[in-house]
Amino acid sequence: MGGLSITHWLIVLLVVVLIFGTKKLRNIGQDLGGAVKGFKDGMKNEDEKPAERSADPRVIDAESDKK
Repeated sequence: MGGLSITHWLIVLLVVVLIFGTKKLRNIGQDLGGAVKGFKDGMKNEDEKPAERSADPRVIDAESDKK
């Protein structure tokens, strides 16, 4: 009582497929996957940028000239 068995989840999945259709569900999955991949790439690029800036001697010289 209170928990859902595998039979309940299969019925829910069947209803969702009947309502939305497999093509629309596939498109939603591809869009979500692309968004997650873009987010990961953006986070990866943000992590690399500060290391590149600090390694560039011109940036350090320009910052010391401002002081």
